Amino acid sequence: MYLVHNALLLLIALAVDAAFGDPAPVWRRLAHPVVVMGRAIGWLDKRLNRLELDEATRRRRGVVALVVIIAGAALVGGLIARTFGTIPFGVVLEGAVASILIAQRSLHDHVAAVGKAFAAGGLDAARQAVSMIVGRDPKRLDEAGVSRAAIESCAENFADGVVAPAFWCLLFGLPGLFAYKAINTADSMIGHKTELHRAFGWASARFDDLVNLIPARLSGLVVVIAALLTGRDARAGLAAMGRDARRHASPNAGWPESAMGGALGLALGGPRVYSGALVDDPWMNAGGRQAATPADLIVSLKLFRAACLVHAGLIALVLGAALLAAR
Repeated sequence: MYLVHNALLLLIALAVDAAFGDPAPVWRRLAHPVVVMGRAIGWLDKRLNRLELDEATRRRRGVVALVVIIAGAALVGGLIARTFGTIPFGVVLEGAVASILIAQRSLHDHVAAVGKAFAAGGLDAARQAVSMIVGRDPKRLDEAGVSRAAIESCAENFADGVVAPAFWCLLFGLPGLFAYKAINTADSMIGHKTELHRAFGWASARFDDLVNLIPARLSGLVVVIAALLTGRDARAGLAAMGRDARRHASPNAGWPESAMGGALGLALGGPRVYSGALVDDPWMNAGGRQAATPADLIVSLKLFRAACLVHAGLIALVLGAALLAAR
């Protein structure tokens, strides 16, 4: 019944997130759980990470910081689950809490904002909108660059903002979901190859890669299934994954990116500028069009919505199988 419970709370979470997303009025008054995690990570970073220490010591301290943040997040998730488990319809409340840490609606809205900015204010407005979701220099992006950046963000964040948190919640309930978000937040804050964080953030970066290995590949397959169901080029998406995903600088980001690029007939990734430095990344689906347009961005959102439905459908299948097994 454990798997039944987790699958049910996940379906509730996905439905709540799709309907309401992250309501801004609520989070103006309350601290979002990810913000709280970020504050804890920042505090540990300041207390434990010292440049005057040798690299081995800083790496060990980074491991300690990661263990502390994972344990704390899992404990909070476990306490919430245990509390709601004692009341009628507690699974609905668990699902509502879980929805806070799943980003399908907010991801859709942020990417859609880039398309709306193109329509309302042209390239300059779109550059401003895309700067909210990617780290590259927006001033260096032309129309194709902005469009590709938004589509790439949609694909990559489908993996670590939707599929991965759902995957770990399905396996381990709210403790697994909270732990995953702590790992992912730690990677985004300290998992960088800078002088300050190369050693201290090593464990966070490597562990984030590890916990996303399976979800990233699942997300690519979900995109391919969604492409098949919506009349996009599913075969090209599957071929691009097999050919290009492992060429990506990240062990995980290439799977959903190459799948979406193939399905849309676009070349994604490729060289881009971060903080004034050229990063010569390989193209995902290199034979596709590099000149992406705002219209491609709109199509990518349609594919994303279909992928979210396929993802929910797969969880529903897990729920059905678990119910049959429990009979």
